[in-house]
Amino acid sequence: MWACLYESSSRFKLNGFLTLMKLIILDHDGVIDNDSNLVTKISSEWRPIPGSLEAIAHLNQAGYRVIVASNRSCDRKVLDMKAFNAMNDMMYKAVSQAGGRIDAIFFSPHINIEKLNCSRLLIMMFEEIAQRFGTDLKDVPTVGDELRYLQAAASVGAVPTMVLTGRGKKTRTAKSLPKNTRIFADLAAVADTLTK
Repeated sequence: MWACLYESSSRFKLNGFLTLMKLIILDHDGVIDNDSNLVTKISSEWRPIPGSLEAIAHLNQAGYRVIVASNRSCDRKVLDMKAFNAMNDMMYKAVSQAGGRIDAIFFSPHINIEKLNCSRLLIMMFEEIAQRFGTDLKDVPTVGDELRYLQAAASVGAVPTMVLTGRGKKTRTAKSLPKNTRIFADLAAVADTLTK
């Protein structure tokens, strides 16, 4: 029900001991890049939110493994994989040029997503991330701008972390926002707070 485009090693050995790294999970639209309903448009239209690429580099420098868990297939009847892959390649290279890295990108490859429970798919994707990285998600910051993303994060024990970019300002007014949601202006503000 999910796929992983990129994945680097999730564990390091230090003096013979297995060490788990700090994780942070990021949504794609509205967190790293400008939220859009584009499905098939060309990757050259991809635009990062100012400061988001540098924020990822800042998180990496502080020891965070950055995982992108894309909510992109929700609410879309078609997911153009060629365009999606091209956009992710562009994002991956842009982050690298800013001095950072994305350790893995997870997404649901489903089409006709309205027939499925998108919130449940997100939960399953988060559970897969935990399994692949050999950890639970307790206290893992999970950054999104949409209500269902934040609710799914809370349901797996992660820390729902909302940014006011993308759809965040609208989401902020939702009555069913998880009680422990942390709210920040943007991903740069999240990174600044986590790396103090």
